Amino acid sequence: MIDLDLLRSGELSLHGRLVAASNGTFQGSVSLDGDSATVVYKPVQGERPLWDFPDGTLAQREYAAYVVSEALGWSVVPPTLLRDGPLGEGMVQLWIDEVERPPGDTELVDIVPQGRVPKGWVGVLDALDGRHNPVTLVHAEIDPLRRMAVFDAIVNNADRKGGHVLDPGDGRVFGVDHGVTFNADDKLRTVLWGWAGEPVPPELLEDVKKLADELAGKLGTELCELITAVELTATRERCSSLLKTGVFPSPSDDWPAIPWPAF
Repeated sequence: MIDLDLLRSGELSLHGRLVAASNGTFQGSVSLDGDSATVVYKPVQGERPLWDFPDGTLAQREYAAYVVSEALGWSVVPPTLLRDGPLGEGMVQLWIDEVERPPGDTELVDIVPQGRVPKGWVGVLDALDGRHNPVTLVHAEIDPLRRMAVFDAIVNNADRKGGHVLDPGDGRVFGVDHGVTFNADDKLRTVLWGWAGEPVPPELLEDVKKLADELAGKLGTELCELITAVELTATRERCSSLLKTGVFPSPSDDWPAIPWPAF
């Protein structure tokens, strides 16, 4: 993928701000000894206050999500770290270029006319679009998205939009924007509900079991530098719940199930 030393020690230059992002988010590049890479930079000072998350903690949560992704061995999150930059301390993450699909191809997460869910995709929600046409939110039935759905349940992702699922076209799938994760309260909000209530593949549960064991040791100590002890305990409890039930979680009645907007 990329040498983390390049992200950590490379000279960080900014190209411009991503104006659609709700928090201060910049595209830039890091350069070191003739190597370079495009990155996303989210300075802590650009974070908007949220009522349900402590101020100035979103960058740490982004990095914590990467740490858990790597501990699972799933590489759901692109290489990510915390470092200083032109606007102060923040999160730096490798930029992922998405494959350009032919016109008419269904994206990994997409909106299709009701009754026309493509083979290999699963329907999540029926709704009306902006012109009041009946449509269905769908996502592909592929292993990388199954891993992402389990990962989101573990980190309690409150904002898995379709636009946060990136397809570079080489068989890998990446998730980005993990600033609102690890809350101690149930916040899971995602477009990946297609397997709700179905059995989690045994090999994924094995990885969750290993993660749960590591959270009780060195990994838990590392994460406590990024999230609170209460949030770490809640993360361990979510792992235990997955292992006990053995099924993908279902939406809660106490929290909106789908992020808005969904993309």
